[in-house]
Amino acid sequence: MPRPDIAPDTANGLTRVLPWRSAAFRLGVMVALVTAAVDQAVKFWLLDGFDLPGRGRVVLTPFLDLVLAWNTGISYGLFADTGPLGQWALFALKMIAVVLLALWLARTGSRLSAVALGLIIGGAIGNALDRVIHGAVMDFVLFHVTTASFSFNWYVFNLADVAIVAGVVGLLYESLFARDAAKAP
Repeated sequence: MPRPDIAPDTANGLTRVLPWRSAAFRLGVMVALVTAAVDQAVKFWLLDGFDLPGRGRVVLTPFLDLVLAWNTGISYGLFADTGPLGQWALFALKMIAVVLLALWLARTGSRLSAVALGLIIGGAIGNALDRVIHGAVMDFVLFHVTTASFSFNWYVFNLADVAIVAGVVGLLYESLFARDAAKAP
């Protein structure tokens, strides 16, 4: 019985694993789906279950608070005043990035790359869903440092942003430190 994950390569007579049937691709897709689902579930709960809009700032630790912020732009609020056409252009750009990352995922054989790409794809999908559902990305985590003489507030972010950053860190780690990483001569 022929294996469903193997296809003949008519150009050279060899066989190859179909990209969407590889274990790495399936792992990456699963990570992306779980990431987007958890991101959306947390956002839904914070809005409707926890009522974050009604509570205002919620102190979690001396350096971490929950606050509601709607980001109509891209990272760090850039291009926030682009209007509805600009919002759809940002959504389209994000979807193009997801497709390109999925093509990269289909070509990888590394589990670390698959997980990293899955995190990035899932985070991008989570934030893109916010744009469709709410017209803006819901951010809610505020990291800050406050002393008697100093105060620093980081940008407000969400779980999708954390997933994207973790995915980028994973790809950087693999490219710089993994045994099989391509090294310059």
